[in-house]
Parts: sequence; C-alpha cells; structure tokens
Amino acid sequence: MTTKKATITLDESLAEALSGVAEEEGIPLSRLIAGAAERDLRLRAGRAAVKEWGAEQGAFTPEELAEARAEMAAADAEHFSGRGSSAA
Repeated sequence: MTTKKATITLDESLAEALSGVAEEEGIPLSRLIAGAAERDLRLRAGRAAVKEWGAEQGAFTPEELAEARAEMAAADAEHFSGRGSSAA
C-alpha cells in the first residue's frame, strides 16, 4: 500500500480527544483518522448503491426495511460482543 502524507487542521479539543482514543487503542493517530475516513467512504458508497437500487426497483417495503434492520442489529451485536472489536 502506498501512503501519502497530508496535513489536516482539527479543533484542538477534537485533536486531543482523538489522540486519547488512539493512545487507548494503541494505534497511531493517523491510522485512527484514516479508519474513520474509510468508514465514511464506505457509508457514502452504500448510500449511493441504495439510492441507485431504489431508482431502479422502487422503494423498500416495510418488511424489507424490518429485515434489514434486524440483520444490522445482529451484526452489531456480534461485533460489539468482542469477536469483531479490533480497530479498523
């Protein structure tokens, strides 16, 4: 993986909070911030895919939404139970 150095500006309190989280996790601050940015990009791609699907297939039914929420809740429960809690 090729990396590129970038300079960012953060509010002082945010920078301090993020530094504390990175220290607690035992990871570099840059890795913590990169992980957050990657999650944001995945969410954006997911939203775009849902929007595209909806334009082609129509709106989700209440049943489809309930099933998706149940699947997401199950995935969250598995992740937060400790089996998937490693940092991104």
